[in-house]
Amino acid sequence: MILFALPLFLIAVVIHEYAHGWVAYKLGDTTAKNAGRLTLNPLAHIDPVGTVFLPLMLVFMRSPIVFGWARPVPINFSLLRHPKQDMFWVSIAGIAANILMAFAFALLLKMGFFPLNSYGWIFLNYGILINLVLAVFNAIPVPPLDGSKIVLGLLPRELAYSYMQLERFGFLILIGLLWLGLLDRVIWPVVIYFARVLGTSI
Repeated sequence: MILFALPLFLIAVVIHEYAHGWVAYKLGDTTAKNAGRLTLNPLAHIDPVGTVFLPLMLVFMRSPIVFGWARPVPINFSLLRHPKQDMFWVSIAGIAANILMAFAFALLLKMGFFPLNSYGWIFLNYGILINLVLAVFNAIPVPPLDGSKIVLGLLPRELAYSYMQLERFGFLILIGLLWLGLLDRVIWPVVIYFARVLGTSI
């Protein structure tokens, strides 16, 4: 259902990035706003590889998981009122936004507006799955994903500095995990569990 998956994915990643920028703005960093990125306009957030190429490739490969990323909203952690503490809230904001969207789709699904297996029913189920996939994927503690910054915000300064050194290898680590199939084995069971809790049937 590429006609459902791709628009829903685009909405999910835009909301994800907007949430990062909005929370950073509320905590004192105006970088995203000054750069014109504190917006829900998809054109401001599209990344050619993460938002277009990778999701399309996964859809055509019939991957059970469609994921990717938008162009990261610029955040200057040094401008936050409490940089180390606020880094945690800014980083978790995108994950939380996707979880809230999954709950919203689930609520609409439970209201029973659409018959079983109708286009509206399928659309809502895909909305739940895609947002859960993005939330779980971004929670992986591999730089530059949100999970790594959440960990940074919790680690003591000395350990945080050592952990930051992984960022230069982050993309290669993710590619390696994809190639080994470990992400499918980790992400998909978690997504399916929470999707069933929320009432999806796909």
